[in-house]
Amino acid sequence: MANVKLVFYGTERSETNEAELECFINAYNEIFICVQDNYQQNICLDKSTAIKLAKTLRTEINKMEE
Repeated sequence: MANVKLVFYGTERSETNEAELECFINAYNEIFICVQDNYQQNICLDKSTAIKLAKTLRTEINKMEE
């Protein structure tokens, strides 16, 4: 398995560009998501929940206007 972490940043327009969203697989084979701004929030998702999140996110992205 690749040893990779993905980090995403917020937008300047929403003034969230200092915020980070980090995502990786943890030692329990769960998707670990960490959101950091002035404080840190974590959540771990099992595979089926992560798939549901990805599908929901994709649906919402498709609703966005260009």
